[in-house]
Amino acid sequence: MSHLDGKAAIRRTLREKLAAISAEQRHTLSQTACNLVTTLPEFHQANTVMLFLSTPHEIDTASLAIKCWQEGKTVLVPKVSWEQRRMLPVEINSLQTNMTVTGPGVREPVGGKPVPVQFVDFVIVPGLGFSNTGYRIGRGMGFYDRFLAQSEFIGISCGLAFEDQILPDLPVLDHDVPLSMLVTNQGIRRFASKLIQS
Repeated sequence: MSHLDGKAAIRRTLREKLAAISAEQRHTLSQTACNLVTTLPEFHQANTVMLFLSTPHEIDTASLAIKCWQEGKTVLVPKVSWEQRRMLPVEINSLQTNMTVTGPGVREPVGGKPVPVQFVDFVIVPGLGFSNTGYRIGRGMGFYDRFLAQSEFIGISCGLAFEDQILPDLPVLDHDVPLSMLVTNQGIRRFASKLIQS
């Protein structure tokens, strides 16, 4: 079986796992995981935090955005350029206003101020699945791998997921970028964490 076939089968299994989580469970588990993120010293040190806007089956990042605003942090979310196959960090001040849905059900801001990648201190990274060694399997479009591989990105990458999304092993390709850390509703895993240099 090729890497691509293997990844397709893994994606299918993970989508089924996510779809089986009830809305009530999703809310409770999301709150638990997001609360753990807020205990991280790397999160506290960060002035600028980039989040993803959750799809209906993903872990919900809304409470993290609210915590960031309460602590006076700048909140960024991805604005996708489908033509260039890349995403730009854009500042938001609300989770409700000036949003649109693009691509495969992805919410993103209509406008907003783009922020250069080098100013992003901490990125919350989505994924369908994650390994215990810091790798992830996304939806197959490579947006986050390309974003994290940019030489200008010097911040911390933190995967956020339900514990059910953790797999013992994942096929890793040369362009896959390992995360600094991973937080689930059951705990914190660190891989290549570094505190932000002040």
